[in-house]
Amino acid sequence: MAIRVLVVDDSGFFRRRVADIINADPRMTVIGDASNGREAIELNDSLKPDVITMDYEMPVMDGITSLRNIMIRRPVPVLMFSSLTFEGARVTLDALDAGALDYLPKNFDAVAKGTADMRRLLTEKIVAVSACRMGRQDKTTEPPVTTSKAVTDVPVTAAPLATASPAVTVASGTVRADRDQAPVPAVREAARKQLKGIELVLIGTSTGGPAALQTLFKSLPANFRKPVIIIQHMPASFTQAFAERLHSISSLNVKEAKDGDRIVPGHVYVAPGGMQLMVESRGQAAIRIRESDERVNYRPSVDIAFASAAKHFGASALGVVLTGMGADGREGARLMKASGGHIWAQDEASSVIYGMPMAVTKAGYVDDVVALKDVGLKLATELV
Repeated sequence: MAIRVLVVDDSGFFRRRVADIINADPRMTVIGDASNGREAIELNDSLKPDVITMDYEMPVMDGITSLRNIMIRRPVPVLMFSSLTFEGARVTLDALDAGALDYLPKNFDAVAKGTADMRRLLTEKIVAVSACRMGRQDKTTEPPVTTSKAVTDVPVTAAPLATASPAVTVASGTVRADRDQAPVPAVREAARKQLKGIELVLIGTSTGGPAALQTLFKSLPANFRKPVIIIQHMPASFTQAFAERLHSISSLNVKEAKDGDRIVPGHVYVAPGGMQLMVESRGQAAIRIRESDERVNYRPSVDIAFASAAKHFGASALGVVLTGMGADGREGARLMKASGGHIWAQDEASSVIYGMPMAVTKAGYVDDVVALKDVGLKLATELV
């Protein structure tokens, strides 16, 4: 069955061009369009789309207010169109906080021409988010600002918990050799002892990552002393605004990483968008920021950051793979494991997109599978 899409934008030209791109893909079809946020709420209720694409600046009701109401009345995966500016980044982050799953650059020229990159990006994101089970993220959305009359609650469902590699199943915090054998506490204790030597934590994520990272960093205490590097798939204009937002809600010092930054305990560094981040440990541990090779799909790339940690930190590095599309991080996790490092992955139930965590888990590189709400506590208690 084709994915049913509702297109929301105040520009009739933009709505038509987006609809043309979507309808050209046999996997999806546009079932309606709206010119403002209030109309989007009404059509979401009546047409029941699988995915909504939405602008944020519209008359009558803006996209963020509409989004908050949609997430209360009838949650549905929403893709926001965003301008690639610093202010656009702030608004997009507000949209992600309100419940949007992902965003797309609002490029009139690319949409008007229907470029191959634009068609691929739009359709791939629609397919990916259409599979999301709304309401399962481990986060609390702020109360909606509503101008409509009736607001109803929607039941929350959750997918089964993911398991680790075939040799190890993680269940209720206890490592088992398989599902029929008794717990092996000695294995868990040995793993905890190894974690005492961790000197660097790297967190890789993509779709769903901004909300997941905010949940994680709200739970990390001010006395957490391990340095943390975040590799979040984001455009160049977004990462500074995102680092500032994390800094405002975290007890730790969060900044966008710069070339030559010393890696200091208790500090958090966000990899800049459009570039590649690597670490080195010659003398004082430091961050290196480099231009990206055009052949690398992700900028920043989790694989590249993890690979540099494998080379320079070995067994003293921990990689954490959170929600995201694709498999970025799988090759880097392989290299980290080969050098004695440790890998955790977010579980399926709390992942917005179970792509990146699934890739490293199915490959057998994961030491622990963790629900998002438990990642911060686990870092704070096991890495002391």
